[in-house]
Amino acid sequence: MHIAWLGKKSPFCGNVTYSREVTNSLLERGYQVSFLHFAHEDAASAETADPLEVSIPCLYKSQIYTIPSPRSTKVLTEALQRLKPDLVHASLTLSPLDFMLPEICEELGLPLVATFHPPFDRKRRNFTSGTQHLMYQLYAPFLAHYQQVIVFSHLQKNLLIRLGVPESRLSVIPNGVDINRYIPGRSAIKAELDAERLFVYQGRIATEKNVEALLKAWKRCNMGDRSKLAIVGNGPLAPTLKSFYGAESGIIWLGFVADEQRRITILQGADAFILPSFVEGLSLSLLEAMACGVACIATDAGADGEVLQDGAGVVLNTHNVAAQLQTLLPLCQEHPEITRLLGHKARQRVLERYTLNHNITQLEGLYQQVLQDALSLPAAPTLLRGARVAPSR
Repeated sequence: MHIAWLGKKSPFCGNVTYSREVTNSLLERGYQVSFLHFAHEDAASAETADPLEVSIPCLYKSQIYTIPSPRSTKVLTEALQRLKPDLVHASLTLSPLDFMLPEICEELGLPLVATFHPPFDRKRRNFTSGTQHLMYQLYAPFLAHYQQVIVFSHLQKNLLIRLGVPESRLSVIPNGVDINRYIPGRSAIKAELDAERLFVYQGRIATEKNVEALLKAWKRCNMGDRSKLAIVGNGPLAPTLKSFYGAESGIIWLGFVADEQRRITILQGADAFILPSFVEGLSLSLLEAMACGVACIATDAGADGEVLQDGAGVVLNTHNVAAQLQTLLPLCQEHPEITRLLGHKARQRVLERYTLNHNITQLEGLYQQVLQDALSLPAAPTLLRGARVAPSR
């Protein structure tokens, strides 16, 4: 089966990781994958050596949203006509092009699947979660025109159903982790950072991540010289926060770490992973930490609380996160047996529900069903009548 994948290649974010992991797994299972991604006008004009990689011109792209250029629709349409895929899968990039895809694919006779990533909170508890809810309201009428929309949790599915997306168009396929790469193991990171106990945050340093609540709690707890808090990532709030929370409080700013093995090494040496977000989807960083056997503490924003429920981790309310952490941080510091137990339970939860292998098997089944539904239409396009469905692996 030939899949045309429309996603992000940069800048680094959860969407980029999702696209890389899924497309690489599909290739390993014998699928042909064309990768269509946004690039700035000058880069998009350059010739690429790979005929299955297509650059869609854009005026601006960030970790959150993308602004396509006026030529993007034409470039995308011509690329799909040339590639003749069996199915299009769009890992939605919060771009105006997302709203045009159903019409483009309908005209070309191509089945269209989407993955809808935006973070959310089940309750509108603050300005940030209210803003994200508006994003869901904006997208809902358009998502109804995709053959299938993949979401990461039943909470997310129920929210979209309430906003009018037909239940039959929604499929829950959670994020998955490669459990052969993200594993518990020995790490020299504590010696490198001169720490006996190591706590880690990994993600964007932005308002919706609520990192300052963690930093405030850490500073107020006065955790001592032998405990360190490593902040992995970058973002718009990083320069300001660094000036108030630094090495004198045991806080180490590691910045953005591009090397995946380095990120794994950091997680393998951590005693606890903390995610204090106001809003989330289903955090890949959280799942990666869990797979490495790290005790995890996260808010119940998005689906993260669902991942950690029933003892797989500690779930915080998005209100008064700093106060809750002031109680939990010293507890985790003084009782390593608790963090070891929680780390073991976190790894087991990933093995049970969130492996990349299971994720891809579910995705294969969805592709097959979408193609079968397209073939059963009265006037199925020639392209779809000739499509061959790969067997499940």
